[in-house]
This record gives sequence, structure tokens and C-alpha cells, in this order.
Amino acid sequence: MNMNEPTQFSAEGLRGEMLHDEPMNRHTSWRAGGPAQRMYRPADLEDLQRFLQQMPDDEPLVAVGLGSNLLVRDGGFRGTVLLMVGALAELRMDGDNIIYAQAGVAGAKLARFAASNHLYGAEFFVGIPGTLGGMLTMNAGCYGGETWQKVQRVQVLTRRGELLERTPQEYEIGYRHVLRRAAGEEFFVGAWLRFEAGDVEAARQEIKALMEKRSASQPLQLPNAGSVFRNPPGRHAAKLIEDCGLKGRRMGGAQVSEKHANFIVNADGATATDIENLIDEVRAVVLQQTGIDLHPEVRIIGEHANHG
Repeated sequence: MNMNEPTQFSAEGLRGEMLHDEPMNRHTSWRAGGPAQRMYRPADLEDLQRFLQQMPDDEPLVAVGLGSNLLVRDGGFRGTVLLMVGALAELRMDGDNIIYAQAGVAGAKLARFAASNHLYGAEFFVGIPGTLGGMLTMNAGCYGGETWQKVQRVQVLTRRGELLERTPQEYEIGYRHVLRRAAGEEFFVGAWLRFEAGDVEAARQEIKALMEKRSASQPLQLPNAGSVFRNPPGRHAAKLIEDCGLKGRRMGGAQVSEKHANFIVNADGATATDIENLIDEVRAVVLQQTGIDLHPEVRIIGEHANHG
């Protein structure tokens, strides 16, 4: 496809950086995927707001943080990627036991900030390899905690650049699932999160223990996107995959991790096609052998290479 086809909007007053034909393997934790037709790195929240106000209504948009729950197909993404990490990075106390964090703040940074401010209950965020925007979008969680358990209210930008605040009651929230009850495309740009007052040293020790647990159980030395499949009710996707003999299964450069069966790693220059084909194969084998249909929690976007 013609990735350099210009989009029609005015750059008046913008302070961010527009990149064209930007390889998404630089911006996804799988280190795979084709180019984004355009990528915009906003200077800050105000700049992103102005950018959206100038975008055509029909321009495909996707917001990306650390790219840890994202697979961009090898044919690339026709549209504009909004890069939140490094741009929406504000993190501050905002009242008793309340932290305001913007969408580009990484989970580990949020966990440590809470601990250093004598707050307890944010430790599980250290195990989520993404930024707050993505965590809000999918209600990310681990080690018994989920993002929206801590949310007091969220800050969103509409497609037209209107900055709004919303409450959890305006969303349908479940396991790895968040859906606004009313229609309209919006992007999470920040949230106010409430934690409990606690002992700073206890919180730091918990963070250390969870990091050690994560390192021992997950293949962190190879590019991966975290857990690929949601856990079915009452079951563990990793155990189902392992019981089906799929640990170590390869497709090109992609491999089901030997260390954790719900991880697919980029073992040797995997393409996005390799990874997607392996996801499909794992899903098909588990369905055939167990009757359980595993649902990916990884978001897959873009076009197949042969459509270019």
C-alpha cells in the first residue's frame, strides 16, 4: 500500500513530531510488524488535544504506549498511530491517597511512585509490562489485582479533541474487558487512582518479591507481549496450552515459550505473520483437544503483507 499517502490536516500550532512510514517493530514489545503510515508523538496532553482537533473524522487512529499488548501485521497500519509513551508522562499526588497518572506512565513506575508516597495496593502494577492507557483500555491485571479496582475517575479525549472526565459507572468493566456504555471513539489520557495508606518498606518488599516471581516464571529475556490469551473461567490458559503439548511449538521465528506456555516469544527474527499464525494454531489445537476456545487478549491491527 502507499504508506506515504498524505493525510489532510493543518499542522498549525502543533509542537509534537510527525513520522511517516515508521516501522512498528521499534514500538512493539514483540519487535515485529510493518510500518505505520503516520505516527504522531505529541509534546504533551494539550498538544495531543490540538492534534485531534485538526484530524479528519475518517482518519484511522490507534493509541500506543509500550506496545506490549499489540501485534501490527506485516503490511502495516494505514492511518495514524498516537504514541503516548514519553509524551503523556505526568505522575503526581492529587489529594489524600490519590495519584493522578497520565496514559504514558509505565506500570512499574506507577507502583514505585505509590510506594515512595507511603501508599499500598499498587504493587501488582509492577508485573504489567505496559502503560496506564493500555491498562485502562483492557482492565489489565496480575497477581490478584486489576487496574479498574483502583480507578476513581478517568480522563479521556474524544475524537474531536474534547477533554472529559468519566466515572467507572459509565463503563462496563470485566476481566480484560472495558466498554463505554455510550457510543463514540475516545482515548484514555489519564486517571485518578486511589490506594491505601501503608508502609513504604512493606510496599517496596512486595514489589521486589513480585519482580522476582515474574522473572522466575516469564521469558523476559526474549521479545514478547505478555500473556497472549485470556484465562477461560475457572481455567488457566497456560496449563491448557501446556497440556496440549504445545510448549516449544514454533512457527518461523515465533515460539510458544518453554518457560510459560501463555507467552509467545520472538525467538529468531519472527515476523508478525509468524506470530499471528502461531496464535491461530495454538487456539485451534486447544479447541480441538479440549473444546475450549481461547480468546486472545493481544490486539491485532493492520494489513497482511500480501495486501500491499
